[in-house]
Amino acid sequence: MNSPSQSTGCVYIVGAGPGDPDLLTLKGWRCLEQAELIVADALVHPALLIWPPGEKQVIVLPCHAEASQRAAVCRQIGEAARAGKTVVRLKGGDPGVFARLHEELEAFRRAGVPCEIVPGVTAAAAAAALTGISLTDAARASAVALVTGHERREKKVPLDYAQLASFPGTLVFYMGIARAGEWSRALLAHGRSAETPVAVVSRATTAGQAVLRSTLGRLVEDLERRPISPPAVVIVGEVAGLIADESRHPLPLAGVRVLVTRPEGQSAAMAQRLSALGAEVWHQPAIEIGQPDDWRPVDDALQRIEQFDWLVFSSPNGVRYFLERLLARGGDLRRLGPTRLAAIGPGTAAELRRYHLAADLLPEEFCAESLASALIAAIPDKSDSRKGDLGPRAAETVETQSAGRPSAAPRVLLVRASRGRDVLAEQLRAAGVEVEQVVAYRSTDVATPEPRNRAALEAGKIDWITVSSSAVARSLIKMFGPLLRRARLVSISPITSKVLIESGFPPAAEAAEYTPTGMVEAIVAAEKRL
Repeated sequence: MNSPSQSTGCVYIVGAGPGDPDLLTLKGWRCLEQAELIVADALVHPALLIWPPGEKQVIVLPCHAEASQRAAVCRQIGEAARAGKTVVRLKGGDPGVFARLHEELEAFRRAGVPCEIVPGVTAAAAAAALTGISLTDAARASAVALVTGHERREKKVPLDYAQLASFPGTLVFYMGIARAGEWSRALLAHGRSAETPVAVVSRATTAGQAVLRSTLGRLVEDLERRPISPPAVVIVGEVAGLIADESRHPLPLAGVRVLVTRPEGQSAAMAQRLSALGAEVWHQPAIEIGQPDDWRPVDDALQRIEQFDWLVFSSPNGVRYFLERLLARGGDLRRLGPTRLAAIGPGTAAELRRYHLAADLLPEEFCAESLASALIAAIPDKSDSRKGDLGPRAAETVETQSAGRPSAAPRVLLVRASRGRDVLAEQLRAAGVEVEQVVAYRSTDVATPEPRNRAALEAGKIDWITVSSSAVARSLIKMFGPLLRRARLVSISPITSKVLIESGFPPAAEAAEYTPTGMVEAIVAAEKRL
């Protein structure tokens, strides 16, 4: 990838692929990671606008944007690039296939900013692959033609249907549903056989993918009997009749739309798992995670870290923000010394492992109550002389008791969010443990949902909504209100379920293991029962 100069940015025109965000190219992903401004087509999957880390401005163009609106956006892109920003113009499919590439490319060149085109998977290739069709075949199709089904009336050289009818291969019509009657009759009138196989593929690679098998002569009648929603491509030729759609192995969540509500930058693993099971994943962060308003309490605790017997993390975010602060201030992991580490669940323990640290304690159930009980059980009575079972500070206390110095309670540093339940601290204090809490990250509600997500929920197009914490539950209730009843909710734990139930939104499923993976498994199990 080209590196933009300091004075002038760069515009990357990136093909987003046909729908499934996993089909974005690696180079396209790298462009999104660097982008400071993303201008996307309306049909681009929303995950591609949320997954890339970092602060960035996102503009989504409406379907069928007017020429004046497209021109205004091109000017905005040019101005941003001239100001030194890296801009991604994210286009559905491949930028060079029916995507107005030339007019936008010319606008950027006139603006005097460097451009680079990053190709993408075009809808024809994706639709064929997902329906088991080979666009070429040694015996039946030695060529492929990509044809617009929505030709401009003012075009100087119109399509020659006589040549298309005799084309020695496969025809793939883009945007061809609305005018299927026109182009199919034109092909028939110029000699193409009425028995020519046809496959109509709608919303290829997404959970809403639909396939209609027909012939050129019956296509209009079949579309009237079974309407197919755009966007769709129509594959015309002998290859369209070779493999039946039923030959594809069904996935357990095929056709299921799931709205993932974890914070931005933290939903990728869950989304990839859902996608691998066939689901179409939408994204709507319910809470935002950021730095605390004041780092001083964390910095003070870090200076005294050797005074604590246990360092307790109640979330992966706490691990990340606390340890990154340690490293940012010039420290390293040796500062933790013999301090023991406790994690509330496997996700938090996994985050510790990313920093080459192992949790000394993990409760049987992944909740604050269970973590408190496990910690209390792991801290023996101060009169116990088995120093190996104590934390470093408490063990040192045992040695000083014979000298007549007073014994001290075990000390725990609890790393937490700016809000949340106080159960863990309260139960530890009730057991005689000295607890100090520091806020390592800030958690705030997202006030307004993405318009497309709200519209999809209103239309009943979302099947499941993930609820991964009590804070997420409360935020979603404020964000969507009664609309939440238009989809089924899956809760991560009984505590989260209780918040939902008390608010009048009982979940349809609850994770057996209180993790994102557990929520995915709960959705799969619930879908099997339907």
